[in-house]
Amino acid sequence: MPIIEVKLFGELSPNHKEQLIKETSNTVSTVLNLPLSTVRVLLHELPTENWGIEGESVKKRLEKTVK
Repeated sequence: MPIIEVKLFGELSPNHKEQLIKETSNTVSTVLNLPLSTVRVLLHELPTENWGIEGESVKKRLEKTVK
């Protein structure tokens, strides 16, 4: 049984979550030739202040690009 974990910063809308889960599940099922019922998808939405790139939080980097 494949378990696919998706980590992303920020939050997705409920519709985007459903679409991501559906399309990820279908792709894994097809590629691995497994029944769709065996595929599990876990979404981990993390706050942007909990991600760092080049010594700086993603939140801070995003704030710079908005200005």
